[in-house]
Amino acid sequence: MWSAVIFVLLISGVGIRAYRDLSRPDAWAYWKDQYFSPSLSSQLISKADFGGAVGSRPALAIRGEIGPAAANWFRDRLDAAHLAPGDVVLLSSPGGDLNQALIIGEMIRSRGLTTAVGVADGSGWVRPAYCASACVLAFAGGTTRYGIEGSMLGVHRFVTTAPVADPVADTQRVTGAVLHYMTRMGVSSTVVEAMSQTRDIRWLGTKEAAAMNLITDPIGRP
Repeated sequence: MWSAVIFVLLISGVGIRAYRDLSRPDAWAYWKDQYFSPSLSSQLISKADFGGAVGSRPALAIRGEIGPAAANWFRDRLDAAHLAPGDVVLLSSPGGDLNQALIIGEMIRSRGLTTAVGVADGSGWVRPAYCASACVLAFAGGTTRYGIEGSMLGVHRFVTTAPVADPVADTQRVTGAVLHYMTRMGVSSTVVEAMSQTRDIRWLGTKEAAAMNLITDPIGRP
């Protein structure tokens, strides 16, 4: 009998904690993205064909919006993919959560991986795609950042959607964090200037992104 009582109390305690967790405004979005319906999808490609001097390389292709639990999801996919330094994270995304993108970029850099913007067909042939907003921060994490002709990088001013006491101070904080991150990744501060100039997407071609050192290796159309 006492065992049953203890079991019920334990279950009740877990249920209460789960309810409190899920009662937070952003909690359900995190749980959904982490466990039930991830906003990103992945495909491991043993020989992604980038053409040019790069040729074929193992790649983890990531597509979709960067959700509130994207970094944990991405780490699990990286661990399962067993990519080696120099292998490629292939990105195609409209953006999403800024903080999650920063963490993804840090993980890419810490593992010595390269990045490119594109999508791959069933044979591994890489075609142009786009990477916008927060996706650009993840892309910047690459030790080498390939520029596929026809692929586009889109930047804009980052603004918070959550209520804050001082929107101006929050914008300055976000801009400072992005500038610090980009500088550490070897990207010119001019890309942050381009971001700050508009709330609409500004599309950077391969040449302009290369001038900002956002792209370090233009490889042409595959």
